[in-house]
Amino acid sequence: MKWLNVLLIFLPIAVFLEVTHGSPTLIFLSAALAILPLAGIMGQATEQLAVRAGSTVGGLLNATFGNATELIIAFFALQAGKLEVVKASIIGSMLGNLLLVMGLAVFLGGLKYKEQRFNLKSATTVASLLAISVIALMIPTIFDLAARGITPARIEALDVNLSDATAVVLILVYLAYIYFTLVSHRDILSTADDPDAHDEHEGPLWSVPYAVGVLAAATIAVAFMSEFLVGTLDAATSALGLTEFFVGLILIPIIGNAAEHAAAVLFALRNKMDLSMTISLGSTVQVALLVAPLLVLAGLLVGQPMNLVVTPLELAAIGAAVVIAGSVVRDGETNWLEGLLLLAVYVILALAVFFYPLP
Repeated sequence: MKWLNVLLIFLPIAVFLEVTHGSPTLIFLSAALAILPLAGIMGQATEQLAVRAGSTVGGLLNATFGNATELIIAFFALQAGKLEVVKASIIGSMLGNLLLVMGLAVFLGGLKYKEQRFNLKSATTVASLLAISVIALMIPTIFDLAARGITPARIEALDVNLSDATAVVLILVYLAYIYFTLVSHRDILSTADDPDAHDEHEGPLWSVPYAVGVLAAATIAVAFMSEFLVGTLDAATSALGLTEFFVGLILIPIIGNAAEHAAAVLFALRNKMDLSMTISLGSTVQVALLVAPLLVLAGLLVGQPMNLVVTPLELAAIGAAVVIAGSVVRDGETNWLEGLLLLAVYVILALAVFFYPLP
């Protein structure tokens, strides 16, 4: 997505505004716009390393760095003690991938092609993992409601203990999923698009040192922009008339995954729906089974214990997203109407979050 690189101009602008103590709102907006192309550069560098490393190691690299930008943003929010923003960004990323990204890909691809097919076994396997992800959020939330009336004084510590243990289980499930897809059932779950995947790389391959250098530089830049973004969050949301809940659930996921979103849509427009589904569904699994647990455990290290207890609206939203996404992928083919349904659910949820009152 080379056109996104135009937005790199906001990188020095954000730095200048931060150094000169400029408007917090302008710093927030500049940092957000700068993260968009940086996320794309990180994804491109990771893809180049993946091609060099081979399919198995490449798959692990993509899995590891697929949501690195969002993980960095959430980590700085975690350090700042904005735990609700972190949890909202986790839910928002899952919603964005399942409803916005998949919806746009299916809708726009369906306008160009009457029907598009993909690997049903791979999609249903991911759908099962998404169900576990909902359960992993539902149990701590119900536990909190049930135990609060019994031991209100201990509930915070109990929530954190349960969430920490759940995070370990989710990471183990994710590692098992990686082994399942890349080793034990690789032949069954391979997609028809895989042989052509490298066709998407334009020009010569990057050397390993160059790719590593670009990835490191982009990661450092994202870290600085994320710190600027989180540091001006309170002032910017107040000035823009937005709640931190809306920023965490809607804006941060879009900012962190914009390049990935565009890639999924482009693959759909090229009738490579397997790759498009791999991006949208695979990224959702990464967030639920890897990013979220890592943030929970990281909270212990930075002195900001975080639990997996979410609001009823967030729980209902992710449950609805998994149900509608599962209904779309269950037959192994898509059309534009199914994409429109996914987008409609996302818009309704975004409106609910926008109007949701917070104290």
